[in-house]
Amino acid sequence: MSLYHSVVKPFFFLFDPEKVHELVMGTLSKGLISTPAYHDSILEQTLFGTWFRNPIGLAAGFDKNAIALNHWHRLGFGFVEAGTITYHAQPGNPKPRLFRLPEDRALINRMGFNNEGAEAAAQRFASAKARIPVGINLGKSKITELVDAPKDYLESYRLLHTYGDYFVVNVSSPNTPGLRTLQEKGPLLEIIHAIRSIDPDKPLFVKVAPDLEFSALDDVIAVAHEANLTGLIATNTTIAREGLTFDPGETGGLSGAPVYQRSNQFLSYLYQSCNLDMILIGVGGIMSGEHVYEKIRLGANLTQIYTGWIYGGPKMIPAISKQLAFLMRRDGFDSIGQLRGTAHTK
Repeated sequence: MSLYHSVVKPFFFLFDPEKVHELVMGTLSKGLISTPAYHDSILEQTLFGTWFRNPIGLAAGFDKNAIALNHWHRLGFGFVEAGTITYHAQPGNPKPRLFRLPEDRALINRMGFNNEGAEAAAQRFASAKARIPVGINLGKSKITELVDAPKDYLESYRLLHTYGDYFVVNVSSPNTPGLRTLQEKGPLLEIIHAIRSIDPDKPLFVKVAPDLEFSALDDVIAVAHEANLTGLIATNTTIAREGLTFDPGETGGLSGAPVYQRSNQFLSYLYQSCNLDMILIGVGGIMSGEHVYEKIRLGANLTQIYTGWIYGGPKMIPAISKQLAFLMRRDGFDSIGQLRGTAHTK
């Protein structure tokens, strides 16, 4: 058993998870944590003009204020998604708002897009020297009325559009009132058109909720094709609580191992419903190299991790990268593109 699993994690888990997160982020922002590098050319790929050294990224929600962008490569990540960032700075929901479910390797959060706002983020991006691709996840400010959401996203994008390798429209968090209604076709198209009025060529994704009916997901897919989106991210956290060993009764989005199967169902549906050139990012419940391998088989070009990294520790990403490369060679695949979608016949 590693030092992290035998000593560090049990010690950290004695304390409030948000305070621990702030401590870890402060340490990471100073570059004080790193892991032995692992690189294998079989994991490399170029997508939307951007080179990725491996397909495992840090999901949005961890580096909310883009304070550690210079250091995520030191933990083995192939890319990082900063945010969620809103136009107006906001404190988020009342505390406590982050809860561990160790028996289920899961978290519940109702953070509420707590962040310092797009202007402060822009200053950080301007001075950052990230060594891996950076995505920027945008959300709606809580004080902004739903009808004014397109302008809110536009103003954030106006400040940030020169800094990201790709951008994500987040309309799927369960922790901002009414936000998920913006996944409907009309409002979503308005937001995308507003963003595209600033820069029509920047790679743009939409992140979807795992609680949508597939008929509603079809509307998102239609928008993705109509608006020529770069891709879709499947999925955000869920408000469902099925299959938990222990339900603490807290509201918010559930992430981690319990979301794995549902997020895979969405990923599989997207792959079979979208044009082959639609880039798909699979996120939800990744705990191992086998999980990354399965998400790529189901149709993901890239994957992201958040909760699994908290449970797995700082050496996790190099370990699962190595495991992924082994599984690919074992099964006769020479590239991520060759592996992608092999769970289906299309």
